[in-house]
Amino acid sequence: MRSFLAIDTSGKYLSVVACAQGKIFRSFLPDCAMRHSVLLMDEIDKIFHKAGMSANQCDFFAAVCGPGSFTGIRIGISTIKGFCTALEKPALTLTSFDTLAYAEGKIPLLPLVDAGHGNFYACAYDSDKKIVHGPAFLSKEETEVWRKEGFLPIAAEELFEGCRAADPCLGLQNAVLAKQEFAAPSSTLAAVYLRKSSAEENLS
Repeated sequence: MRSFLAIDTSGKYLSVVACAQGKIFRSFLPDCAMRHSVLLMDEIDKIFHKAGMSANQCDFFAAVCGPGSFTGIRIGISTIKGFCTALEKPALTLTSFDTLAYAEGKIPLLPLVDAGHGNFYACAYDSDKKIVHGPAFLSKEETEVWRKEGFLPIAAEELFEGCRAADPCLGLQNAVLAKQEFAAPSSTLAAVYLRKSSAEENLS
């Protein structure tokens, strides 16, 4: 098992996962009040200390690149790019949907991220974690179409009745382990945006 550091700053929570000598170490803060820039490096230091490793011992670094909080996503990408550039290591790009899909077993899933105003970012996975319906910005009514195809709605918290709450930190761990072979140059890290930010929309 390769050594790595993975972070998720795409939501109100903060996930940090490290692997050293075949052992997994996790840190999860359920509500950072959008203070990722203040808390992230301290949590990384804590997880490295707990794992008994340093950044230069990582074979690669991973970041969740969205969709979700525009500011949080930028913080995560810039942090991981910094590690990769300084240490000349590859990066693994993950999505918020991956952290939800890989938190559950072999069942068709509809990972959802709250996009506000009754809308969601959505993506549908089959029981083998293959994407059936690609990332989209949908209303609640539109998600029902996919739900009727047999996909179970899942999110970091119960968004509505019938939506399962997942453990995004566990999902981050499982997604990295499943996708680690796809680590690539850090230049490939890019934010996943399915719509404009609130600031950009207000300027339109």
